[in-house]
Amino acid sequence: MKAEIEKNYLRCFSTPSGAVVLQHLREITIERFLGPNATESELRSLESQRSLVHQIENLIERGK
Repeated sequence: MKAEIEKNYLRCFSTPSGAVVLQHLREITIERFLGPNATESELRSLESQRSLVHQIENLIERGK
């Protein structure tokens, strides 16, 4: 089952549309920076979002 889901992530994000979506997710999470006035809640939320995008990228890599 685990290998199957990894292959599904790979198939999904290997399409041109999937690549655009993944790049957009990176831009709004991993490449986003909060200013010095960011609250702890904002920082925690963004870190959770970044973690999810990293998890998606890791599943894609394992599906290869």
